[in-house]
Amino acid sequence: MVILNGQTLNFEEVKRVLFDKEQVSFSDESLKKVIESRKAVERIVEEEKVVYGITTGFGKFSDVYIDKNDVETLQLNLIRSHACGMGEPFPEVVSRAMVLLRANALLKGFSGVRPVVIERLLDLVNAQIHPVIPQQGSLGASGDLAPLSHLALVLIGEGEVFYKGERIDSLTALTKENIFPITLTAKEGLALINGTQAMTAMGLVAYLEAEKLALQADLIAATTIEALQGIIDAFDQDIHLARGYREQIEVAARIRTHLKDSQLITKQGELRVQDAYSIRCIPQVHGATWQTLSYVKDKLEIEMNAATDNPLIFDNGEKVLSGGNFHGQPIAFAMDFLAIAMSELANISERRIERLVNPQLNDLPPFLSAEPGLQSGAMIMQYAAASLVSENKTLAHPASVDSIPSSANQEDHVSMGTIGSRHAYQVITNARRVLAIEAICAMQAVEYRGIEQMAMATRGFYEQGRKQSPSITQDRVFASDIEKVQLWLKEGTCKTVNELTKRVEKEV
Repeated sequence: MVILNGQTLNFEEVKRVLFDKEQVSFSDESLKKVIESRKAVERIVEEEKVVYGITTGFGKFSDVYIDKNDVETLQLNLIRSHACGMGEPFPEVVSRAMVLLRANALLKGFSGVRPVVIERLLDLVNAQIHPVIPQQGSLGASGDLAPLSHLALVLIGEGEVFYKGERIDSLTALTKENIFPITLTAKEGLALINGTQAMTAMGLVAYLEAEKLALQADLIAATTIEALQGIIDAFDQDIHLARGYREQIEVAARIRTHLKDSQLITKQGELRVQDAYSIRCIPQVHGATWQTLSYVKDKLEIEMNAATDNPLIFDNGEKVLSGGNFHGQPIAFAMDFLAIAMSELANISERRIERLVNPQLNDLPPFLSAEPGLQSGAMIMQYAAASLVSENKTLAHPASVDSIPSSANQEDHVSMGTIGSRHAYQVITNARRVLAIEAICAMQAVEYRGIEQMAMATRGFYEQGRKQSPSITQDRVFASDIEKVQLWLKEGTCKTVNELTKRVEKEV
């Protein structure tokens, strides 16, 4: 059981809830804060004070006073009118993360909702009822208004959900789980949608996949080094200590560990004096990606425990302050940075693919073909990789540098962070396919060198990988190979990566 308190949610707990479907509850202490905050909202309504979002309209309508008899209608209208999402829905795991993060934020006790709102959010998580939330439509300031409105619809028995493999109306799913819809009262609709949980949830899932892929990239690159009889001297610890970046030092250590008993690697001067940058500079390039991942993780850990709605209630209602914590700029920058870093992981992988298949750059059969000329071998796999890295260059254009004013210019600067998070996820998906192609080519190339000479680690990766993509003895439809290998990488079931990660962490 993961216990939320609005303060300490971490990546390990998130993974358990998202992927192991662990149940979730909240701490008694956090509930006390929620109750006190709610009392403040009720006093504001009863005393007919003018406070944004509680007794006023929203955005440009912030100067319109709302009578206390209309506060429920105000919140219902807010959710329905703001549910303007478009396009394909977020993956279920992202929707699940959104619900979890919104509940955690409300438990900080600054938002003024009743405990029942948080209870219903956790009911959805625990019953694995996931709102259908369209991906497009958020500006990433005033929060993720459109996406989170689709989430809030489910709490009132409207909208659609994913439930037990089906996409159905929410009321049907709630009824099957004996969960009762709620009527939103003062401040509650606004508290549910004024937040950054769409971009943060998408960012969390993207980060977790990126971290896994970065580890796999080191092992795949090590296999390529063997296939090209690469020079191990470039990974000597002294080189990397001399520069001083921790992540670069760690990548070099992983490569050395992966290859420590290989008979296919060479020393400088044996076959050549230096390797090309795509081999020699793996620690520098992969390490820089790891630096970015560290930055992104830090920002996500802060944001998933942040109060991001407006207004916020402090000192038991003595202070009710309007601010801009819903502005997604910190996550927007992080997501753009993540997209750039993962694009580079794919870029250098594609260059290694070229070195594996180009007969002018190696002494292997042209395009790793079993019958060069009659059979094209891996020729078009390199084309496909080149296409993906080119697409990534477009997707990596920063979303955060754009802003379009909204709400009659009241909301005149926005983050576009949700667009950034979606693009980062697409980049990671593309990068995984590029690395899958590198893995297929590297496995084929080492067969020509002699798999009995491989290191124990890379040999283990080879043997597991061959279950996904058999040896290329004749041309076939390679699209299925690429998809099988990328899915294998995505699922993270490569035992070699998991075991070696633990070993290298001890040695570094």
